[in-house]
Amino acid sequence: MAETLDSLLAESRDKLKAAGIEAAALDARHLVSGLLGLSRAALVTRGGEPVGEADAARIRAAIERRAAHEPVHRILGEREFFGLNLKLSKDTLEPRPDSETLVDCLIPHVRRIAARKGSCRIIDLGTGTGAICLALLNAVLDARGLGTDISDNALQTARENARRNGLAERFETLRSNWFEAVEGRFDVIVSNPPYIRSSVIAELDPEVKYHDPVAALDGGDEGLDAYRAIALHASRHLETDGLLGLEIGFDQKQAVTALFEAQGFRLLSGVKDLGGNDRVLVFEQDVERSKDR
Repeated sequence: MAETLDSLLAESRDKLKAAGIEAAALDARHLVSGLLGLSRAALVTRGGEPVGEADAARIRAAIERRAAHEPVHRILGEREFFGLNLKLSKDTLEPRPDSETLVDCLIPHVRRIAARKGSCRIIDLGTGTGAICLALLNAVLDARGLGTDISDNALQTARENARRNGLAERFETLRSNWFEAVEGRFDVIVSNPPYIRSSVIAELDPEVKYHDPVAALDGGDEGLDAYRAIALHASRHLETDGLLGLEIGFDQKQAVTALFEAQGFRLLSGVKDLGGNDRVLVFEQDVERSKDR
């Protein structure tokens, strides 16, 4: 008797449930729909249709990987972020919905700057997949972006994501450790840097610990190493009336704010994520204070 979508879905769900995967049914639907190129609705309306042997084997192999705690989007090799379809690679962090908060916060500022100046130049430090910068470029046609990263593989992935989303003409990449190889000034500096304390890495869920690159997670003993590096040189690369937007850990608002205030910045806004945790800080240069320094 031929396999059907319904029978494969049920088998996949049961396999994941037995492996202790909390969202077993949801993950099974996501993997099957992604692998077969079907909408979630089609899984229901076409549940009685047969599935070929090759497709059934691909689905079972993917379910085995998920049962071993490999994330769904790592298995599929791509993830949607702010309306963009982004390819993932071993050296890129998987973009999460909480990071869309940073994009949401910055879009009005990027639009305002572009309307006033005719363009808006953005730099995304530690760009990874390019998610944040590309989402901003997609929202504001007069914006241009530069994505930096220490990984050539990540930069290649970001360029591919720019190409597949029709943004390649307005997006460039540069291999740089934060501002090390960067020249010039920008209207907006943005970053989702590594901010997890080194001692906590071993306690992370296996989906994160074993599948996200450590370089994109480990923020040093206090989780603040990247913020220190960015704060130290940000003012020389930011236009006087520019803005700096950062994603932070849930307990880092006070510490990160202090770091940037010490370098002549003023907190413009702090925004919480969908879970009610502090997630985004937006700074501007404290011009009056800078005059006194």
